[in-house]
Amino acid sequence: MNVKVNDRYGFEVEVEQQVLSVGGAELQIDVAGLSVGHAHILHKNKSYKVELVSEDKEEKTSLIKVNGRLYKVTIEDQYDILLKQLGFDIAKGNKMLEIKAPMPGLVLNVIVEAGQEVNKGDNLLILEAMKMENIIKSPSSGTVKKILVSKGDKVEKNEILIQF
Repeated sequence: MNVKVNDRYGFEVEVEQQVLSVGGAELQIDVAGLSVGHAHILHKNKSYKVELVSEDKEEKTSLIKVNGRLYKVTIEDQYDILLKQLGFDIAKGNKMLEIKAPMPGLVLNVIVEAGQEVNKGDNLLILEAMKMENIIKSPSSGTVKKILVSKGDKVEKNEILIQF
């Protein structure tokens, strides 16, 4: 997952079976949970008092106090990264620009038309992939600018289907 601190410093962080890696380097830390939202961490013989001040699960951001200093932390997991690659950028909110094919397949039906207003969750098109019908829904509200596919078209993964 990607972790950004104070919208300035970015780190690639992995946690597997109680092992923490940052930028590919394994960190040796001791953590003692004092209470909910509070911890004491030892790393390279240094002591850190950590407190979770606030958390916004929807935006995946937290405000953390480490030894009295505040840090804003944003976490982007593999699903956020995949959604961004597919054109479903949640961080942009209503500023969605395009919908991309999540997998190769066959367009069975295009439900919307250019110029049509759509709401979050509205059906946009039906894509058949691996003998399954997949309904592609709108991740936010907006206006359909251009439809780049039509019924019967074969599409490749990440091909742009609809522009907003």
